[in-house]
Amino acid sequence: MSDDVTIRLDSEEYVIRPEGGSVRVGRRVGGDVTWLETVDGGLLSGPARAALDRGDASDEALLTALRGVVQAEVQRGG
Repeated sequence: MSDDVTIRLDSEEYVIRPEGGSVRVGRRVGGDVTWLETVDGGLLSGPARAALDRGDASDEALLTALRGVVQAEVQRGG
């Protein structure tokens, strides 16, 4: 069973995958995932980590964390 959490933001679909103490964030296009960033899980807020543990893709704290990662990627020109 996968621990991946799929979240839809605007018209994009993202995948968040916990890996040990890190969290991978990717964008799903078709059936493929392009991994954008690996983030230290300790940088997520407590509520965002709890939502990820629950697999709650609608939790506002997790959505806010994802928006931050996506915005950083955009600013870097990814």
